[in-house]
Parts: sequence; C-alpha cells; structure tokens
Amino acid sequence: MALNKDSNGYVIGFSVALVVVVGTLLAVIAMALKPLQVANVKQEKMQNILESTNLEDISRKESAGLFKEYVTKRLILDYYGNIIEGSVYAGDKEIESNDEKDAFNIDLLKEYKSIKDPKERHYPLFVCERDGEIFYVAPLMGKGLWAAVWGYLSLGEDGETIVGAVFDHKSETPGLGAEISKTFFEERFIGKKIAEKGKYTSVSVIKPGPPLDDHKVDGISGGTFTSVGVDEMISRTMIVYYNFLKNNKNYK
Repeated sequence: MALNKDSNGYVIGFSVALVVVVGTLLAVIAMALKPLQVANVKQEKMQNILESTNLEDISRKESAGLFKEYVTKRLILDYYGNIIEGSVYAGDKEIESNDEKDAFNIDLLKEYKSIKDPKERHYPLFVCERDGEIFYVAPLMGKGLWAAVWGYLSLGEDGETIVGAVFDHKSETPGLGAEISKTFFEERFIGKKIAEKGKYTSVSVIKPGPPLDDHKVDGISGGTFTSVGVDEMISRTMIVYYNFLKNNKNYK
C-alpha cells in the first residue's frame, strides 16, 4: 500500500525520524570534537599565563612546551595567602584533568558563581622563571556589563609591581567594554603597584581624566561597567597574592 505523504501521520513520523538522525549526527560530531576543544582551551590558558609575563608572539601550539619550560611551580592558596596542603606541583608535572589539587584545573568561573564568600574560594598561582627573572602569575575572575570578565596579572620579584597583564571577556560590547582585551589597555598596568609602604592598595581602574599615579590606570571610555568589573576583580583578588608574597619573599 502506497504511503500517503500528505497525511499528518507521515509528516509527524518523517519529522521525528529527521530529528533523531540529525540529533544523533550532532551528538557524534560533538563527541568527536570534544578532545580538540578541551586541548584548545588548555593551550589558550597556558598561552595567556605566559603572555602575562610579557612573553610575546606565542602560538597556541607551542604554548604547552613553553609552559613546561618557564613555569616552575603551580600551587593553590586560600584567601589568607596560605598554601593549601598538597597543592604545590612542579611546573613540568603532567596536568591531569581530574586532579583537584592542581592549580591549573581550578575553574575560577565556577567558583565565582557558586561560592559567594571570597574567603571560601581557591586561588591558583603560577610561578614562572625566564632569563633569571621570577614572575608570579595571578588569575582573576569577575563580572563585566553582560557576563564574565577575567584575566591574569603578573607580579615581579618584589611581589607588588605589575610586570604584565592579559584580560578577556565573554560578551562585552565591541568598541567599548570589549577593549579590555586590547594591548593598549593591558599595557596600562605595567609598572603599577598593588602596595604602598608595605600595605595593600590594589590598582584602581578609574574614569579617564584625573591624574594617574602608581596605583591608578585609565579605564575604557564608554565602557564604565566593564572597567568597574576589572577594578573590582583586581581589588578583591590581588590581596590574596600580595599577602602570600609578603610572607614568602623570594618564593621560587
């Protein structure tokens, strides 16, 4: 008996079959691509950590090798700047994705969203050494106008001078808040200090216009909410790393 292609039953059956086939194909493709996506995210993170130390022109492909070469320690701090027991890893130790004691695996966005009290969060720190110079790379996470903003600030051996910065965002406005990921904005932080006479001061991201000093940078014109988000995440987070470095001078 010939099928009635104009019947409701045929249309519904064909639609269901099409959805099942397409859904299965998409699931198979997603599963096949997941390892590549995970590897890409991992390489991008390594690249950002290294670039915050002013290591330029790094491709994602070479970031893994350079990460092992220049990162000497991976560790996790509590809010008070104490090392969490068992979390100190040599930089060349292989990263296992299910290892919760590895600083590289800390999901800052997840912690930021699910752990409301900053004192209960974990704070990863990456110690790097290049050409005899020590860098302390501190990851940051906060909120911009529309969604998450994040970054990496690198402190010099004195534990208070910023020597490099990398920022990024999920969905800030192009030409406005999205400018935080541009080199011109990141370079504004180089040479700024998070302390004054032994006391934590942070670095303020202010509205352009007033005079600047060692603790202030110009924010993004027209990107007020994003600038405020960057200011807040720096102020809230960097005190942890300052306290650690103040009490562990010349940590390597």
